[in-house]
Amino acid sequence: MYTARIVVLIIALGAGGVAAYLASGTDNKPAAPVQPVAQLETVDVLVAKSDIGLGQTTKPDDLQWQTWPKGAASGFFIKRNERPDAVTQIAGSIARTPIMAGEPIREQKLVKAGDSGFMAAILPTGMRAVSTEISPETGAGGFILPNDRVDVILTRRVKNVEHPTQPDVVLSSVILPGIRVLAIDQAPKEREGQNTVVGKTVTLELKPEQIPTLTSARQSGTLSLALRSITDARTVENNPLEETKKDAVGIDVVRYGVASRATAQK
Repeated sequence: MYTARIVVLIIALGAGGVAAYLASGTDNKPAAPVQPVAQLETVDVLVAKSDIGLGQTTKPDDLQWQTWPKGAASGFFIKRNERPDAVTQIAGSIARTPIMAGEPIREQKLVKAGDSGFMAAILPTGMRAVSTEISPETGAGGFILPNDRVDVILTRRVKNVEHPTQPDVVLSSVILPGIRVLAIDQAPKEREGQNTVVGKTVTLELKPEQIPTLTSARQSGTLSLALRSITDARTVENNPLEETKKDAVGIDVVRYGVASRATAQK
C-alpha cells in the first residue's frame, strides 16, 4: 500500500515537471520584433475659430491655427510655415460666403478693400451702390470721408415765368437726406491719419426707390453734398425711418439775390 502511494506521487511529480518544462519552453520563445510607428507629418492650417457670417469683417479673434495632416492640407489652405503673419494679414477682410467654425480659411471666400467684389460685400441687403460726380466745391471741400453721412442737395435754374426779362430763379432742395458715403473715387475706406479726400466721384448707398431721384437730379441741375455731424449720422443709423417721417421738404428759393424759404408737401 505504501509502495503504491510512492508510485502515484512519482507519477504526479513527473507530470508536473513535464508541464512546467513545456510551459517554460513556450515562454522562452523570442518575442516578435516591435514594428516602429510611422510619424505622421503635420502642418498648422489657419481655420475659423468661430462662425463668420456673410458680409462679416474678420477679426484676429475669429481666426486660429490648427494642426492638420500634411497630406490632407489642400494647396488653397493658408499654412503657418508659409505665411506666419497670416492672422494679421487676413484680419479686416470681408466674408463673401459664410465660413463655419473649424473650416480652413481660403482667400477665395474673402475680399479686401480695393479688390473686385469688395463693394458688393460691404453693401447691406437690399441696398445699392450708385456713383455720381462731385468737385471740391460740391463735396464739402474734400472733408467727406467713406462711411460719413451726407444730405444730397439739388440746385437748378428755372425760367422766371412771371417776369421773363428777369434773371432765372435758382431753386435748391435736399432730395436725399442722411445718405451713407461708400467710397470717394476708388477709396472705400478711411485711411489712417487721413482727414480729407478730394475726389471726382462719390459712391452712395441708396435704396432702390432712391436711385431714380438721384439719376434724374443729375440731369436737371447741380448736385452738392452737405456733411452731417457724427451725432446726426448715428441718429439716422439707429432710426432709418426718421427722415421719411417728414411730410414736407424745405426749398430755398433765391430771387434777385434774396433768399426765401418755401415748403412743398410730399
